[in-house]
Amino acid sequence: MTMSNDNQNTRVIVGMSGGVDSSVTALLLKQQGYDVIGIFMKNWDDTDEFGHCTAEDDAEDVRRVCEQLDIPYYTVNFEKEYFDKVFSYFLDEYKSGRTPNPDVMCNREIKFGEFLNKALDLGADYVATGHYARLIQEDGAYKLLRGVDNNKDQTYFLNALNQEQLSRAMFPIGHLPKPEVRRIAEEAGLYTAKKKDSTGVCFIGERNFKEFLSGYLPAKSGDMVDIESGEIKGRHDGLMYYTLGQRQGLGIGGSGNGQPWFVADKDLEKNILYVVQGDKHPSMYSTGLIATGVNWIAGNDHVPSAPYHCTAKFRYRQPDQGVTLTWREDGTVHVQFDQEQKAITPGQAVVFYDGDVCLGGGTIDIVEKVTAGSPA
Repeated sequence: MTMSNDNQNTRVIVGMSGGVDSSVTALLLKQQGYDVIGIFMKNWDDTDEFGHCTAEDDAEDVRRVCEQLDIPYYTVNFEKEYFDKVFSYFLDEYKSGRTPNPDVMCNREIKFGEFLNKALDLGADYVATGHYARLIQEDGAYKLLRGVDNNKDQTYFLNALNQEQLSRAMFPIGHLPKPEVRRIAEEAGLYTAKKKDSTGVCFIGERNFKEFLSGYLPAKSGDMVDIESGEIKGRHDGLMYYTLGQRQGLGIGGSGNGQPWFVADKDLEKNILYVVQGDKHPSMYSTGLIATGVNWIAGNDHVPSAPYHCTAKFRYRQPDQGVTLTWREDGTVHVQFDQEQKAITPGQAVVFYDGDVCLGGGTIDIVEKVTAGSPA
């Protein structure tokens, strides 16, 4: 991004999580002379059974780092907004038998929605986050590029952002590999330099996922059926606990031909979990999909009119796969795969790329299976 040399008159508000990435983001901006303010977003009340809240620890780490950097810091509570816009969507998707991606929704609705609006109220010119992504401005438009560290690139989770949001965004560590970010933090003596990266969805944290979800949605057990023979192999604990392609936790190993069992499909109406033996079975594969809610980062005026060949990811960290996109009259996009793909999961994000440029993405809605479908 091209910026004015007079950085001290440019106010950048950094979304700080208490981790090393956002700490180094604030450090680099401070070193570049910007007017930097740190804000900790409290999105979830995660107090455990002992009355301990990990968000309080993270907020304390933000305070320490901001004091080290001599920048002002605030805590802003977005719990209600997060519940309404991210968590409700998360539950609704599980209720409908899909597997949601709350990080994509959080970036669009909270970090570059509610938080961005709050930052603008505070006189910010930009908001910055510790995402591993890059931004360039070309031909009057903003392009979102992959972070240079392939292992950490987070454009998959930023695919739903638009031109307006990107025009206010900065990703100061996107050009750095993660070990370099750690080194910068250690060299500067930042309090978070050796802090372990957080994993998983923020409102679940270290808790057991099954236990967490059962506190919000009633689980309904049912039959686990071999898609090949129609034979009942066991019982499932509730369709919401299983994802397509899942191998662990089925509890039916050792039967049949000795190969591992995988989740192949779900029938929500009949409450059946279909399983298959061996991950090469055709029922695990698909030839294409229909995506809804597609966001084209360059803007709707730049949506390709003819079938468009690019690459796509259907899950985070997956190598890019060749696809052809065709926009349909109802606004959905047909995604035809160059090669059959395994365990494509409704509810997850499909994200499109042209080389390093993230073109946008949408939600996987309908999967076009290689086989005709599950037994009646």
